[in-house]
Amino acid sequence: MRVEKEKGTPMYLCRFRNDTGHTSLGLVRDGAVWSLDAHWASLAALLEWSVGRADLAGELAALVASAAPVAQLNELMVRGALLKPTDAQEVWAAGVTYARSKTAREEESAGSGIYDRVYAAPRPELFFKATPSRTVGPHEPVAVRRDSRWNVPEPELALVINPALELVGFTIGNDMSSRDIEGENPLYLPQAKVYARCCALGPLIALHAALPAPTNLAVGLKIIRAGAVLFSDSTSTRNIVRPYAELIAYLGRDNLFPAGVVLLTGTGIVPPDAISLQAGDEVVITIEGIGELRNPVVLGA
Repeated sequence: MRVEKEKGTPMYLCRFRNDTGHTSLGLVRDGAVWSLDAHWASLAALLEWSVGRADLAGELAALVASAAPVAQLNELMVRGALLKPTDAQEVWAAGVTYARSKTAREEESAGSGIYDRVYAAPRPELFFKATPSRTVGPHEPVAVRRDSRWNVPEPELALVINPALELVGFTIGNDMSSRDIEGENPLYLPQAKVYARCCALGPLIALHAALPAPTNLAVGLKIIRAGAVLFSDSTSTRNIVRPYAELIAYLGRDNLFPAGVVLLTGTGIVPPDAISLQAGDEVVITIEGIGELRNPVVLGA
């Protein structure tokens, strides 16, 4: 079966566990998965190769044009073989990019005024979110901190960026947050954001060409408790106040990412103050054109 580039046909990257238990890098199209193992051993290596390539999707398609797919995406999902799509990449995050987030963070910080100011400031809020070991993939548990009483998921569009700060694609991110810790003092932000299992990514990386309108994507969140929907809401990436290129440019100032980097673009969905995640809950995030990211919730170690 040949893979030929056709205008408008979405292509994705994934990581999966093959029949021998080996972790493979894959190219996904029309529900079929082609192995890229003959070309790269890791996503980091592919991102390095991608630098300066204007037609990344076309070149990837050409590389597997004479090969047969090794699996079907649905089959990988059913047997739990679809893994976190990243490997050696740090995760960073942008804050206060939606008006809803600005309002919520001002409220939790007792009207400090700092979030109102940063929302309109020339410099965006950017912060370190997770090392690779602190991130999880689809169906892996995310954690809530033991020393926090108010924990929420934050559904976010994630930018996948190569070492030259070029935008390669998009995935779904869950920026888990301890709102009471952050609200007590803004200097506690790292403790509210960075801990074991604090970030989920996946299930796929949509190549840039797969999303012709990435600034107008529907984003949805559900929190499921005891089999029932506890909370559900939606927003759109059109509500992000800053261009993606601006966020990437600020992230790259005096910074190097030899393995590439993932940048979360902020959240526009904030559950009511009465809702806090508990062990046993399930978080479901959907983003148009990318898919669905599901993660159970556990109490931190």
